Amino acid sequence: MTNAQTKIHNFSAGPGILPQIALDNSIKAIQNFAGMNLSILEISHRSKQFEAVVNDAVQIVKDLLGVPEGYSVLFLQGGASMQFCMIPMNLLDEHETAAYLKTGEWAMRATKEAGLFGKVNVLATSENENYNWIPKDYVIPADAKYFHCTSNNTIFGTEMFSFPESSIPVVCDMSSDIFSRPIDVSKFDLIYAGAQKNMGPAGVTLVIVKNEILGHVTRKIPTMLDYKVHIKNGSMYNTPPVFAILVCLETLKWVKEMGGVIGMETRNKAKAALLYDEIDRNSLFKGTCVLEDRSRMNVCFVLQNPELEEAFLNLAKEKNLSGIKGHRSVGGFRASLYNALPIESVQALVDAMQEFEESNK
Repeated sequence: MTNAQTKIHNFSAGPGILPQIALDNSIKAIQNFAGMNLSILEISHRSKQFEAVVNDAVQIVKDLLGVPEGYSVLFLQGGASMQFCMIPMNLLDEHETAAYLKTGEWAMRATKEAGLFGKVNVLATSENENYNWIPKDYVIPADAKYFHCTSNNTIFGTEMFSFPESSIPVVCDMSSDIFSRPIDVSKFDLIYAGAQKNMGPAGVTLVIVKNEILGHVTRKIPTMLDYKVHIKNGSMYNTPPVFAILVCLETLKWVKEMGGVIGMETRNKAKAALLYDEIDRNSLFKGTCVLEDRSRMNVCFVLQNPELEEAFLNLAKEKNLSGIKGHRSVGGFRASLYNALPIESVQALVDAMQEFEESNK
């Protein structure tokens, strides 16, 4: 809240909304961390108090997602965008081919980066229809070094609700739907996610990697871009983003208290259903994605009459609905329904849409 009287409904696509208790506990840690009379911002990352934060964060990731033995959990820097090059650098030799599914802006960027390190086979794309659906009729070649996909497309509002079975390693960018639903980690060989949607602030990236897929490329890998170095050093080869990791820990504690990823999925289904039902009912609005691929995290919609767009944005501002303007490549509106967003905020948006319909009949 901006003050005691004003409730802001935060639909920002990222950095996105965080649980209030995670914010409160993180603020306390800035003032006095672990009873040390020092701030989390000024203590050594080698202290036993901060080492406990990293260890607890790794363990809660494993607990929430059921990470099997043989996987490492890392907290790295550089955002998901750094992973676009770090993955092929560690997994793909120059003469080898990786398979990519291109379903949006970030998948496109990942594909482009991989081409700097080896060959890339784009198996399927929905680019010709502005990425408003998820391709499904494709075959992953058995000789591909790995298959890469993006589980949720923040800009275009589509989400993968199933993943292909494959005998080759599967790599997935889960930046905008990690911890929003249960996943079978054993079906993936590398999962990565920028924290700033569902698990923390910008500045830290989660990587879950199957150890046995590493160490097979022939190229020399720069130290800071070598997964094996970060595994050996417990995410602390260099000074980690200490505060961002702490906020992730506090956020994931909240997820656990709210029923874990199963509890998050129940909440997120209810929020998405409430908003999509209104989009489909309301005579002024329409969705931009095919029904079966509609994201639960990022709901994209437009007005039937684009000339009314500015008027609805003004109403949204009046109703304290923040962050609903759509990405410039899609236009219209985007409501991000990340884990910490309460259903009351979705109801406030639905109420505004109904009021707008009534006043524009």
